[in-house]
Amino acid sequence: MSKVARLGAFIVVTLAILASGVFIIGSKEYLFRPTYQLKAQFDNVVGLADGADVQVGGIHSGTVTDIEMPHRPGDKVTVVINLDKSTHEIIKQDSVASIETEGALGNKFLAISFGSVGQGEVKSGDTIRSLTPLVMADMLKKASGVLDNTQEVTAHLNSVSARIDSGQGTVGALVNDKQLYNNLAQTTATLHETTIRAQAGVTDFQENMEALKHNFLLRGYFKKRGYEDSGDLATNRIGEIPKGTPLRTFTYSGKQLFDARDSAQLKNQKSLNAAGEFLAQNQFGIAVVVVSVGMEGDTPKELTLTEARAMVVRKYLVDNFGFDDSQLKTMGMGKQTGTNLDADWGSIQILIFAEGTKMPSGNLAP
Repeated sequence: MSKVARLGAFIVVTLAILASGVFIIGSKEYLFRPTYQLKAQFDNVVGLADGADVQVGGIHSGTVTDIEMPHRPGDKVTVVINLDKSTHEIIKQDSVASIETEGALGNKFLAISFGSVGQGEVKSGDTIRSLTPLVMADMLKKASGVLDNTQEVTAHLNSVSARIDSGQGTVGALVNDKQLYNNLAQTTATLHETTIRAQAGVTDFQENMEALKHNFLLRGYFKKRGYEDSGDLATNRIGEIPKGTPLRTFTYSGKQLFDARDSAQLKNQKSLNAAGEFLAQNQFGIAVVVVSVGMEGDTPKELTLTEARAMVVRKYLVDNFGFDDSQLKTMGMGKQTGTNLDADWGSIQILIFAEGTKMPSGNLAP
């Protein structure tokens, strides 16, 4: 290749590199793209410089073109921003400019938040709101003040500790005077004994309330537990499950149907609808609502609870589905071992036997 050709190639390559550089720099400074101008004012720009990056939503979207000093004390520093036209749709009148740092000790840049839907659009030359930047010197002063306060508190605690050690004050007397401590311990023991007696009184009151359950004046009080009178529990009760294999069995946990461990108040009665629809749509001989609980609790109370639960399940099925209600019986079994469904809450089974199944003789409750 001749010298002229080499020189021509060198010039072409140099011009291409120069053009690329101009294009890259111009692109970063938005020299070849439509832009608009905004302003923001700060008390202190904390090192922000001309040409600093401007980010909108974390994306480079403009540059700082000028930083104007105030004309008199008390005025603010004005930062002039050149922004890409595409940001005009998301920067609104309520957008806020803030001076941020790249990393802990990185370069400063200007961040502008998105505006809110319904807010007015900004116009070129408008001044938007700004946040006062954090100044490291101010933060160090505050940290120093906190340390000073901590030292004062520590000194005060040391003083209090010294007084206690020397027997001064009530706490000091308790720590250093054994007789006073013993008197206080005796008083505490007396209070504890009184508390135990009060708890025993509460237990007696609860037992008396249980005995009053049958009083018609108090039926409204016990109604919220799912039944009014334990005498109603025996109306449809049988003492033995019919012989043979059930035609269909529906099984539920006590936690699934009732609102508390010791309550017969239904909370999720719609779970019983499948059983009710089966009773209404199919011929059957006899059905039994069988309820049991785990081995925790007082035996007589748990027996009453299972009978009450069986009664309210039966009542829901009879009230909401059409079938011969004389065929639906109840059986509260009280505490039973092997109650696997939420053992503490107990289980409920609706056993439906085929036509022709005989009622257990001699087992109907009075």
